[in-house]
Amino acid sequence: MRVNIFGAATVLIAVTTSVHAASVPAKRASVCNGRAELCDRSYGNTTFVGAHDSFAHSTDPAALARDQEINITAQLNLGIRLLQAQAHEDDGELHFCHTSCALFDGGTVQDYLTTVKTWLDANPNEVLTFIFTNPEGLSIKDMWDPAFQNSGIANVTYVPPSVPVKQSDWPTLGQLIDADTRVVVFMDYGAKDGTTVPYIMSEFTMVWETPFSVTNASFPCSVNRTSGPLSDEDHMYMINHSLNINLLDTGIIISDPSDAPTTNGVPSILANAYGCTQFAAGRAPNFVLLDFVNMGQPFKAADILNGFS
Repeated sequence: MRVNIFGAATVLIAVTTSVHAASVPAKRASVCNGRAELCDRSYGNTTFVGAHDSFAHSTDPAALARDQEINITAQLNLGIRLLQAQAHEDDGELHFCHTSCALFDGGTVQDYLTTVKTWLDANPNEVLTFIFTNPEGLSIKDMWDPAFQNSGIANVTYVPPSVPVKQSDWPTLGQLIDADTRVVVFMDYGAKDGTTVPYIMSEFTMVWETPFSVTNASFPCSVNRTSGPLSDEDHMYMINHSLNINLLDTGIIISDPSDAPTTNGVPSILANAYGCTQFAAGRAPNFVLLDFVNMGQPFKAADILNGFS
C-alpha cells in the first residue's frame, strides 16, 4: 500500500502548529500611550489631553476661526489622545467645519479619518478617543459610518458589551491595545443608544462636560451636559479648558491664543480639574480639552492628574 508521505507531513505540521499556537500566550502590550504603568490602567480612570476643533488649524493670526496652530498628525505626535471636531454637510459630503463651512472648512471627515488611520498604523500601542459634534443631526448610518468604513478606522474601534458603560467598567488600555480596538468614538447627538452603528456611542450617556465658550479665566466648574441612567459619578467627564474672548463686545466668541500659554499651563489646568472632583467622587477628569495644544505644559499637567510626578 502506498503512503502519501507529503499528506502525512502536512497533517503533522498542522497538528504541531496548532499545539504551538495553543501554547503561545496572547500578545500583551508592555507600553501603552507612552507608559508601561498605563497598560493596567482602566480607560475610565485615565486622563487624556484633547484638541478642541482639532481640524481648525492655521498659523495665520487673521484666521479668527482657528483653534489650533498645528495639524492633526503634529497634534498626535505631540501627545494628543482625544480629537474633538464638529461636522456639517457641505454639498452632500460630511465636512469638519467650525460653526459653518463658510467660516472654516477643515475638509471631509473621510480624509481626516484617513490621516488619523495612517498615524494609528504607525503607532500600534496608542489608544485614541474621538468626541465628534453632530449639530445638524446628520445620519450616523448614512453619512458618518461610510467615512469610518472607507478610512479603515471602523476596523479598530471599540464596541462595549453593553451601553451605557460605567466609569469603573471600562477595559484597561492594555486590553484595548491587545484586542486592536484602540479607538473609542463618542458622538454628542444622533448616536442614541449605539445600536444604529455600535462603535459610535452616545457621549452624554457616558461622559459629562463642563461649560464651553468660557470667558472666565478661573473656570468655575459645573456639570453642563449629561443624560441617561448613570449618575454623574458613574460618568466619565471632560473639562472644556479653553479661554475665549468676546470679540469687540459683539457677542462673537473666539479663542484667545495670547492667553493659551497660561490657560494651558499646569496651575490653570490643575485648578480647573481639582474644582471638578467634587462632582466625580474625587476623580480627575478623563479628558482635558484645549485650544492651541502646542502652547503651555498640558502634558505635564496630565502626568500629575494620572499620578506621575
